[in-house]
Amino acid sequence: MSEAADRATSAGEAPRIGMLGGTFDPVHLGHLRSAVELHEALALDRLHMIPAPQPPLRGRPQVAAEERLALLEAGIGDTPGLYADDRELSRTGPSYSADTLAELRDEYGASARLVMALGEDAFSRLADWHAPERLFELAHIVVMARPGHALKPSARLEELIGHREVADAQALMRSPRGGLLRLTLPSRMAISATAIRNRLQQGQSVRYLLPAAVERAAVARRLYR
Repeated sequence: MSEAADRATSAGEAPRIGMLGGTFDPVHLGHLRSAVELHEALALDRLHMIPAPQPPLRGRPQVAAEERLALLEAGIGDTPGLYADDRELSRTGPSYSADTLAELRDEYGASARLVMALGEDAFSRLADWHAPERLFELAHIVVMARPGHALKPSARLEELIGHREVADAQALMRSPRGGLLRLTLPSRMAISATAIRNRLQQGQSVRYLLPAAVERAAVARRLYR
């Protein structure tokens, strides 16, 4: 458990723990700014940023998971509250969020306020995920608004959501799990990892799209070339 989570527990408060998974192929300023603002908006003690070796509903990432983890670590640097988590790298086969949430729940305890954050595009396919009902049994779900994306929930998704939605973070954190919150972050940065990969492949500048440390590492290792 992190020092921040230890302090929350010692003060008699349940720790607030977030999970933000993705391919991070590569991690860019949009990912990291969203992570910082999510950490602030929910008053999290720690946000686990977890690269997926092989997301079940997406194609295989262009760069190996170990390289993407190294870029994520470089991008986070010393940012308070953000943690590059490698727990999915040792798994074989698809990376299921329910399994990762179960590990975090075991790690932080039954009273922890555990949150899985995802974007609107991923949320629109939530009913197709592995064991989607189990996600709510383990954690809250926070949906981050995405610029230019209008969510049209399917009947299956509406049924899954049910009456779980709450109005704000304060209401969400009254219980350890089971809620849904739609959250509009202040800096909605429409940065495309696909466009970054294309620019790197063509030798074009990615300045101000990636953290400087990530740009240096990607160029030095000739990733995405």
